[in-house]
This record gives sequence, C-alpha cells and structure tokens, in this order.
Amino acid sequence: MADEFDTIEQDAKVEEERSDEAYQLDRKAVSAILYAVDIEDQAKLIELMEPLHPADIADLLEQINAYDRSRLIRLYDREFDGDILSELDESIRDEVIAVLTPQVLTQAVRDLDSDDVVDLVEDMDDSQQEAILDALEDADRLAVKQALSYPEFSAGRLMQREVVMAPEHWTVGDAIDHLRSSSEEDLPDQFYHIVVVDPRLHPVGNVTLGKVMRSRRDVPLLDIVEPTFQVIPATQPESDVAYAFNQYHLISAPVVDDEGRLIGLITIDDAMAVLDEEHEEDIMRLAGVGEGSLSDRVIETTKQRMPWLAVNLLTSIAASLVIAQFEVAIAQIVALAVLMPIVASMGGNAGTQSLTVAVRAIATKDLTGSNVWRVIRREVLVGLFNGLLFAVVMGVVGLIWFGSPALGYVIAAAMVVNMVVAGFAGTVIPVILDRVGVDPALASGSFVTTVTDVVGFFSFLGLAAAVLL
Repeated sequence: MADEFDTIEQDAKVEEERSDEAYQLDRKAVSAILYAVDIEDQAKLIELMEPLHPADIADLLEQINAYDRSRLIRLYDREFDGDILSELDESIRDEVIAVLTPQVLTQAVRDLDSDDVVDLVEDMDDSQQEAILDALEDADRLAVKQALSYPEFSAGRLMQREVVMAPEHWTVGDAIDHLRSSSEEDLPDQFYHIVVVDPRLHPVGNVTLGKVMRSRRDVPLLDIVEPTFQVIPATQPESDVAYAFNQYHLISAPVVDDEGRLIGLITIDDAMAVLDEEHEEDIMRLAGVGEGSLSDRVIETTKQRMPWLAVNLLTSIAASLVIAQFEVAIAQIVALAVLMPIVASMGGNAGTQSLTVAVRAIATKDLTGSNVWRVIRREVLVGLFNGLLFAVVMGVVGLIWFGSPALGYVIAAAMVVNMVVAGFAGTVIPVILDRVGVDPALASGSFVTTVTDVVGFFSFLGLAAAVLL
C-alpha cells in the first residue's frame, strides 16, 4: 500500500512539473538547435525548427544572446517565416530585420496580412519603413500606407484590409458560390464572418460561416445576421476596441471611415493582443518600470527606471522631513523609532491594494462617475475595519513589548487613521489623475505611498508627542 502511495505521489509531481512547463520551449530542443547552429548543419536546424510554431521561434530568438541569434537567422535563411516577425518583441525586431537578407525579408513580409505589416513598420524609422514597403506588391503597399495615415494606437492601425463582404440582397447560395469561385489571393487566410453591406458599402450585419453552412441556399443573408453587431470607427483608440471585443464577446468587427464605409476588419486575435498589452503596461507602470522588456540593454533599462526612482526619492525625503519634526520625541522614547515603520508599512500596503483595484477598474471602465463614491466609501470602510483589527493586534504588541498601555493606544489609533486614509487615497488619487488626463497606472503609486508615509508618521509621532511626553 505504501508503494502505491509513493507511486501516486511521484506521478502527481511529474504531472505538476509538466503543467508548469506547458507551452514552454523544451530545453533539450533549444540545446539541439544551438548545437546545429554551432556546427552549421542547416538541414538539421530546419528539421528541428519545423515543428515549432512562429510564436515559439520568436520566444527562442528572444531568449538566446545576440551572437547566437544572428548565426541562427543566417543559417535558417529562406525558411524564415513572416509570422515570426509579427510575434517578436519590438526590442529585438529591428535587430532581426537587420540580419535578414533582402530576399528573405521580402518573402517574409509578403506572407503577412496587412495589419501585421502595419504593426511591423509603424515603429521603424523612415529608411527601414521604405525597405519593408518596397518588398510589398503595389496594392499591399498602398493599403499599408493608408493604414499608417491613421493615428497611432487607433483602429485604423489595427485593422486588416482583407475582408469578405456580400451585398445585402444576396442569399446563402450566392455567398457560397462567391467563396468557392474566389481565388486564394482574394480571400483572407482565416476569417469568421461575411460582412453584409448596403449599396454604399455601409456594413449592416455579420453572418457567421457556421450559419452559412447550416442554412438553405435560398435563405437571404439578412435573415441570419448576428444579433450582436458593432461597427468600429477607424479613429477609435485601440484600447476602446479591445474593450468592445471583451464586453460584447465579438469575434470580428468591421471598421468604417468617416462616411461609414467599410474599409477593413478587426479580428479577435488582434483585439486580445491589445488587451494583453494594456494589462502588461498597467502592471509595469504600477511598478514604475515603464514599458521595458527582458531583451532591453542595461542603459535602456536604467533610463526607463531612473525617473520614477527619482520621484520616489523626493517623496521619501518628504516623509523624512515629517519624522525630523519629532526628533525630540524619538530621542526620548526609543520605542517610537522601532514602531513607526510598522504604521507606515501597513498603510502603504493597504493603499497599494486599493490603488490596484481602482486602476484595474478604470482600465476596464468599471469605475465610472456613477459608482465612484460608492467604491470610495467601500474602500474607506475596508480600511477602517482592517485598521481596527490590526489596531487591536498592535495595541497588545505595544503593551507586551514595551510595557506601556499608552504606547499601545497611540499605535492602535495611528494604525486606524492611516489605514482609513490609505483606502481613501488609493481610490481617489487614480480617479483624479485619470480625470486630468494622466495615466493612473504610471503616477498613482508614488503619490499614494507619499500620502500613507506622511500620514502614518505624522499621526503616530504626533499622537505620541501629545500623549507620552
């Protein structure tokens, strides 16, 4: 029986390890690939790379050093797929493009959809953009240039030009005949909807391919359009586009120009990529590290982090100035120096909790003018109840540790005050910054920490000076 339990436990551990490594590059495969590069065995390299998805190859290129990356790309040569470029982190994309030969780059770019090409070239300088655009067919080049004419981070940059559309008078049979008679170049590689348009090319509905296949040939397309239909203006911010896809469970949505005419399509994969980027940016900015990545150089990373470290230094000095006002009290009662970091730390953590909830709610549009005061009241009450709970704990600690009931009362009262202020500041500060046009994820942390530090030190040391001296 014991052996059976040991076997079950070992199997569970193996399964857990496999789960932790799911969808990650196999280390043995990476070693084999790098060995093939070392011995310049192109056939073996191609054989090892063949099963990998473009996203996995992009991860591989991001994880190895620049020297191995350059050698691998040159040896891989014409097998290099355009989808790899679209999956690469922007921090090394330019480096990879610089290594590719013009012939390989041309073929790789031509394999991409128009939205992927736009994503590829929009952050390049003019000379690099021209090199990519020159590799495209005339029609594709025109489509990319038109997309680049739209504002950065807008739906016009996000959309693809390849759209399957049908006049509103068509039946299911007309649509099927059209799809079957169209050449491979006339249709997107993947699509989920047929966009029904009126004579002026205004989209009036989406029809899923599933309904087309299930319906009789004589059924009008307008009879089977999707009940949920959203039209995206080309100038709409991409963050709003991602929100619409998430909110209304969209698979694809037509994009229209200022006159409401169909000019492109946004699919769920691009919308979710934007949503993922928004989440990542929020997390990075909350920590004050900007938009860096693991591939950034030391100097670049230092420049990104330095400004907010400088802001934190200034706020720390402000908190220290508050402490300096109570030098006499601290000199007379050494216990104050021991206990005051606890009050500030608890307030800082409580403020960060409220801040994180508020910033996320603002990003998802859940925190609005109609419910902001209810949310603020909730966070203040949470701070009050947590403050009361930990005030009792710290009051007892102060009494047992230093044998002073008065000191216990002081730290308990300061704990309640700072936790309440933390809940209030952690919600109000992001809301105010958002209203004045400042990214709350980027700037809120320093302000909230300053408030909780200053209030924590002032309340604790002020009460101690008044009660104990």
